[in-house]
Amino acid sequence: MTDNHRDELKEIDEKLLELLELRAQKAGRVETKIDEQNYILNIVSNYSGMYSKDFVLKLFKALFRETTETPGHEEGREMLVSRKQKKSDTIVNVGSLEIGGSEPVNIFGPCAVESYEQAAEVASNLNGKGLGIIRGGAFKPRTSPYDFQGLGVEGLKILSQIREGYNLAVISEITTPGHVELAEPYLDVFQIGARNMQNFELLKAAGKSRKPILLKRGLSATLEEFLYAAEYILAEGNPNVVLCERGIRTYEKSTRNTLDISAVPLLKQASHLPVMVDVTHSTGRKEIMLECARAALAAGADGIMAEVHPEPVMALSDSGQQMSLDEFDKFYTNLV
Repeated sequence: MTDNHRDELKEIDEKLLELLELRAQKAGRVETKIDEQNYILNIVSNYSGMYSKDFVLKLFKALFRETTETPGHEEGREMLVSRKQKKSDTIVNVGSLEIGGSEPVNIFGPCAVESYEQAAEVASNLNGKGLGIIRGGAFKPRTSPYDFQGLGVEGLKILSQIREGYNLAVISEITTPGHVELAEPYLDVFQIGARNMQNFELLKAAGKSRKPILLKRGLSATLEEFLYAAEYILAEGNPNVVLCERGIRTYEKSTRNTLDISAVPLLKQASHLPVMVDVTHSTGRKEIMLECARAALAAGADGIMAEVHPEPVMALSDSGQQMSLDEFDKFYTNLV
């Protein structure tokens, strides 16, 4: 090929790219209203150039696919949560803590915030161990409408006081899109619980925030469904998502749920997001939580989540599965 021919070809290809860009700008507005098959066949039937009609047919089908399908769901396009989309591990920063970094970040605290005194007693214990984050429910989705539903905004205010008094980051569950703005000043991490994993409006609202999100796997959710839920958050622009395996519902009755330990390496292979394991909700049995926590860390988990209460027998929710402070001391000593 001579220099002149090469320059001419380059000029043609550059014009072709300009036309493709112009087509992309126009296509999104009209292609959803076009009968794709008839449109393409009509164009191909009138074509008599040097390329084969089969090639031209494939070309236009590819152009339609690129401009009409939903981002993240097209054949051959990887989701934002995918390891293929981002090969390096995502690290979610919570203050000075790095979830997904070189060291596990563990999250402990009461199932529900019941009073300042109750939360402060746990916070003091965590602070004494050099831990940097506390959990506690303010809004509690419960199976029965007659069970304790949490203190709501008052619970958020208590957590904010705990943050200031004990230098701990705080995490609590939000359950509606309106909670995103409401809880923003009080929390360092939003938790989206198992029952809300597919609350898509909540996921989208959380995605519009830049607050770190701890997303729990649904009771009967597949790993694919779990990752698609996380994708909703990332698709709205929030990359700060931590996945949390918390047990799934099976036929087994010896534990509250069934801890899917295989989910940890599978999620780590499929996604760049950090993965934690909640040993309280997955087992519901304090006598096996330590072994399950060790197994989770051995499988590659970026941290452990568990519930701690000063007087579990008096707890307003999940009294049978929360560790007392003495039980927690033994658990933590043997975990680390």
